[in-house]
Amino acid sequence: MDVPKDQISTLLDHGLSTSAQVLGSFLVSSSSANAEANPHVKAENLVLLGDALLRDKEYRRAIHMYKQALQYHRSIPKQTSASSRSSLSTSNRSSSPNSFNVSAVNENEVKFKIASCHSSLNENKAALLELEGIPSKARTLQMNLLMGKLYRNSRNSRAAIACYRECLRNCFYVVEAIIALAELGVTPKNIISLIPQTPNRGNRGSYDHLDSMRWLQRYVEAQCCIASNDYKGGLELYAELLQQFPNNVHILLEMAKVEAIIGKNDEAIMNFEKARPEVFVALSVMWERKDDKGALSHAEKSIQIDERHIPGYIMKGNLYLLMDRPEAAVIAFRGARELRPDLRSYQGLVRSYLACSKVKEALHTAREAMKAMPQSARALKLVGDVHASNPGGREKAKKFYESALRLEPGFLGAALALAELHVIEGRNGDAVALLERYLKDWADDSLHVKLAQVFSATNMLQDALAHYQAALRINSQNEAAKKGLDRLEKQMKGVDPDAPDEDEENDIEDVDADVEETELLA
Repeated sequence: MDVPKDQISTLLDHGLSTSAQVLGSFLVSSSSANAEANPHVKAENLVLLGDALLRDKEYRRAIHMYKQALQYHRSIPKQTSASSRSSLSTSNRSSSPNSFNVSAVNENEVKFKIASCHSSLNENKAALLELEGIPSKARTLQMNLLMGKLYRNSRNSRAAIACYRECLRNCFYVVEAIIALAELGVTPKNIISLIPQTPNRGNRGSYDHLDSMRWLQRYVEAQCCIASNDYKGGLELYAELLQQFPNNVHILLEMAKVEAIIGKNDEAIMNFEKARPEVFVALSVMWERKDDKGALSHAEKSIQIDERHIPGYIMKGNLYLLMDRPEAAVIAFRGARELRPDLRSYQGLVRSYLACSKVKEALHTAREAMKAMPQSARALKLVGDVHASNPGGREKAKKFYESALRLEPGFLGAALALAELHVIEGRNGDAVALLERYLKDWADDSLHVKLAQVFSATNMLQDALAHYQAALRINSQNEAAKKGLDRLEKQMKGVDPDAPDEDEENDIEDVDADVEETELLA
């Protein structure tokens, strides 16, 4: 009695892969599908079982079934299998007696399925080997897209670009290919040149086509701007697109990512809240104040789901820094930089190297960032930060901070860093004059804290108090403001802020007594 082959396809169409898998096991062991008499039928049955296993993410077993299917398929005499080259896909097979004369197995499709399984197992070389065995003219859109991803993972940029370009020649709306080409350094002009020309005879039709594609051209330009670290240009283009497509979730997410990179946290949070994406990274941020390990777990989950998930690597690096594990942070930020060398990965690496006292590596990374982003004030500040970490480099740091402020006068981060240098070198008046220029435009707690610290150091306690209170009104959780205010209140009472509290002294005495008692008992 035969097992109904078409029922397996029906089960798969309904997402019932486990039932399809069980039925498929009966199918391949059926006596009517004897391999010697009917190798084509055996091959078809094995592919069906492989499909069920693939749906169930049983990749190893699926690969085994597909490879067996190809062996039986290749054993069919050429004159019999010649017509199979234009055969139907495995989901449209017929179980009629005619199938005993013509194999319905498409060898290229089966190779693609094997490659997909290897890719899911992170076996890039094995996956590429299968795909490279498919003639270039026979490769489908899916095949080229997967090849591009695999070549990119293998750092073969030239081959990856060729695959992604082929995708866009077939269908220019493959957004994954557009983003990948932008990140691989292909210019907007070269990407846009792949837009197919309309076959319309009249000039008006061609004009309408180009006009309708203008939004997509802007999208390409925006992606290329971001990939080349021109964040300002990218945001302007996204803002233009958002006017044409209000509340577009994808554009809001892209804008939020860029805003997070350049430190516009309030704007980034607002756009993330509108889009509600990046679930695991968002959860990681929520966990950050409660449980570092829990936050780290969420960041790692985001990477497990998508191995190219850059925010996940960035979050891991930041969490490792919070946990005082700078060596692990270096690895995480390197992972982000390898995927896309943007400002966040450079900033994280510099901070991590400095935390490891690897000043040479930090300076090399900061200079690399400056070279990649010559018009970025934040890249200039990064070099200044490295020089500022060494007393002998403070004069150089000052020059870099001043250059950053000339390039971007409203860059508060550079102003705060320069003010800190002024304080260290005893130029408190210069620090106050610099910071007060930003009070009109910035309601920032860190700005008020820095002013409070300067005023406190110059014994202008009432001014310091006002700024600590202003900082806490803006952000009641600012730890620096809390500690500074506590210290200031002791100063204002005439108490030495560095003297230990009575409770602390008693605690110390009790500890000493406990140690002595333990020694006596021993």
